[in-house]
Amino acid sequence: MKQKVLLTRVYPDKGIQILKEAGYEVTERTDDRPFEQDELIAEAQKHDILFCTLSDKIDKHVIQQCSHLEHIAQFAVGYDNIDVEEATKQGIPVSYTPGAMTEATADVAFGLMIAASRKMFFQHKNILSGNWKTFSPTADLGIELKNKTLGIFGLGRIGMAMAERCKGAYNMDIIYYSRSAKPEAEQKLGARKVDFDTLLQESDVISLHTALTPETKGVFDKRAFEKMKSTALFINTARGAVHNEKDLTEALKAGLIWGAGLDVTDPEPMSPDSPLLQMKNVAVLPHIGSGTIEARTKMSEMAARNIISYFDNGEIPFAVKPEVLK
Repeated sequence: MKQKVLLTRVYPDKGIQILKEAGYEVTERTDDRPFEQDELIAEAQKHDILFCTLSDKIDKHVIQQCSHLEHIAQFAVGYDNIDVEEATKQGIPVSYTPGAMTEATADVAFGLMIAASRKMFFQHKNILSGNWKTFSPTADLGIELKNKTLGIFGLGRIGMAMAERCKGAYNMDIIYYSRSAKPEAEQKLGARKVDFDTLLQESDVISLHTALTPETKGVFDKRAFEKMKSTALFINTARGAVHNEKDLTEALKAGLIWGAGLDVTDPEPMSPDSPLLQMKNVAVLPHIGSGTIEARTKMSEMAARNIISYFDNGEIPFAVKPEVLK
């Protein structure tokens, strides 16, 4: 019998079947809720491998209590829920699933941009509340996106896919802020690398596609929103903590920016009492960026193959810290 794998949630069947066919003993769940920390530790101590996702808080305490783990397989492209440094210190490799949800998440970013620009969520609520009475030539007008400037914060796979959509559909000029130059985007889309202040000042739409790190946490705060155009849209499908939610709320109330589209919030889940949900020019989704059959199935498969590859040949196709394998 091969290693025991603990699934922290109800995951797509594809990866589970791959693991079972490879001889792994898989503990599945029927209760699709995150483990409480004590539950997680108690269950993980009975297993060799943890198959987890963003809502599982694998912090230093959990890792120290489960230092016997041989692999942590993350079902996500991000891994800020895991103390990777502590896992590395304990010799536990962490894997993840980049690329699987690129198109799905870019679709959500693109959709949120359009929805916020035309106040679509608010207009839908108007129908539900019985407020659609007649045609009004000047009521709740939106803004057009054709030939505007898109600013990408973090031009990785998803950011590139979003830029391609905006260039193709709306002939938008592309500028980006990133740690390194992106020659493909510059050659293919005419993208231009800029500093952070220029991104804020020149963008008609700013779309976030970055990992959550100490450097990016809260970077979109009051100061940042004050530098943006009053006609600008703010789109975040990355991580909620990259923006300061209180500052974003105040910026929208004060008219510092025109609108926002969020697939991620801080905290998550968002309170149903959040004032953002009542704003006309704000569109919020419950973190569904990767929520397609195709993306989630691929993520499940990738997580399973990360596990199998490691125990078959000591290699992980997508390791967060490859050096731990040595």
